[in-house]
Amino acid sequence: MRIVKKIFSFLLTLIIIGAIGWTFYAHPSFIRKQADKVHAVYLVYKGDKAYKKLKLNKAINYYNRAVALYPEHYGAWYNLGNIYVVYEDYFSAVDAYEQAFEHNPKMIIARMNYGIVSAGKLGDFDGAINQYDEILHTKRHILSIPFVYSNRRSYKLNKGLAYYNKGVAYRQKSIYLDEEYSLRREYLLKALEAYKEACKILKKDYDARYNLALTNHLLGNYREAGLTYCKAIELAPMNYEAHYNLAVLLRHLKFYKESLDELKKATTLVTNSPTGVSTRQRYIFDVMNDVTRTILASSDNELIEHLSDEPSESSDLTYVNGKVVLTEDLDKAIIKNFKVCSAKNLIKEEVDEENVGFDDARYNIHVPGDD
Repeated sequence: MRIVKKIFSFLLTLIIIGAIGWTFYAHPSFIRKQADKVHAVYLVYKGDKAYKKLKLNKAINYYNRAVALYPEHYGAWYNLGNIYVVYEDYFSAVDAYEQAFEHNPKMIIARMNYGIVSAGKLGDFDGAINQYDEILHTKRHILSIPFVYSNRRSYKLNKGLAYYNKGVAYRQKSIYLDEEYSLRREYLLKALEAYKEACKILKKDYDARYNLALTNHLLGNYREAGLTYCKAIELAPMNYEAHYNLAVLLRHLKFYKESLDELKKATTLVTNSPTGVSTRQRYIFDVMNDVTRTILASSDNELIEHLSDEPSESSDLTYVNGKVVLTEDLDKAIIKNFKVCSAKNLIKEEVDEENVGFDDARYNIHVPGDD
């Protein structure tokens, strides 16, 4: 019996060796490809280690060697794209991101980064918008394990971000069409729709609300712009942009007292910022001077008295990484004051909803990227 088992084992070993030998002989390219895959996975592992240690040149070398052996490794392409962005090699970055989602069409993050770099750094707004649309049309399987895991939230968040970035791309596209009124308006309307969809998903996102307000402002939808600036202020009262643009809007609508209130808040936030903000300060002080002159020229004693009000406290504002933080030295009443949009009821009750055309540079609206 033992001899039979040994003979059977010997024959089985011969068969396996023969099968491997025949495979090498009949399909040498397949064998080489599998060997290359194994080598590439090892190189990606080495690249990931270098990337985590911020040894970026080494990481690039490992990833490039890996994709040369195994071009379908979308993770290596994606990481290459991120590293190229760090080096400001934006053309190589978008090429790498494109390779990533070509090999994995459902790799939403690669499409998102492609869009952000294409629109923000290369001016390829149409290419960016196409990728955001691809994200919105990509159907993802919703995996849900009760009380353990669900990807439903991340799926919705990605859709919200795609709508938001699509709005940014359309608004940026409109900026280059100063002399083409109808096209500029068309792109702003598309941006408006994208921001509206983003706000439905990103309900507590300041940037989505602020940009929705800004686009309404640029289109001349003053009532909607004012109310949405107020909503943005409620979400993030210590960001100066919404206060400032609301002040510009209120000045245009001749609500001078309320405009001055918002300008004081914007001034407090800007002058306490640890970053260089001289350009922002100049814009805000120019507008404040205009409002002040208007008030002084007014016969309304209440407006003149309001000019002498003490500005919002600023000495106790504390910034960490560019953000205002609550500390023991900062009275929460200050935050509450910044959060209140005193013009909200005025806008709701007295501003006509009819579109009256574009606002433009003469109103000194703060558009992201102007700094």
